Amino acid sequence: MVNVIRHPTPAELPGLAAIELAADAQFARLGIVFPPGTTMIEEVSDPGRVYVTGRPPVGFALVGSVDGHVHLDQLAVHPVHERKGLGTALLEAVCALGHVTLTTFRDVPWNAPWYARRGFHVLDSAEWGPELEALVAHERELGIEVAPRVVMRRLRSVGT
Repeated sequence: MVNVIRHPTPAELPGLAAIELAADAQFARLGIVFPPGTTMIEEVSDPGRVYVTGRPPVGFALVGSVDGHVHLDQLAVHPVHERKGLGTALLEAVCALGHVTLTTFRDVPWNAPWYARRGFHVLDSAEWGPELEALVAHERELGIEVAPRVVMRRLRSVGT
């Protein structure tokens, strides 16, 4: 199966919330329950910040900029379509943009360990820029840090 990564159409953006909610529900089996509220993707109006796979989309990556680098705000694949390489394909599309940072759960198998197998390394807080530091503080204020989290980065390979 060829994973075509593309930007969504404006009409596809609202449907991505169902993917995020379904993916987030997987955390419940580990005792992680997110605070109620809108999903991250529901707050996005610019399809250029989003990469999707599938027609209709079954997974997405939401990107932004933090401290002048690409930041992966969210990566979600609907559980029905997990373990098919879709998340990796989305991640590689994002990593092709440059150095990438993200925040994630340290001990969730499909979070920090998954990213580490794909070339990400945990960043010590001394390596955070001011925007990344503010983002981590904001996540704590929102109640997202319901389990230990880490900041990770993958440097873009020379020549890619």
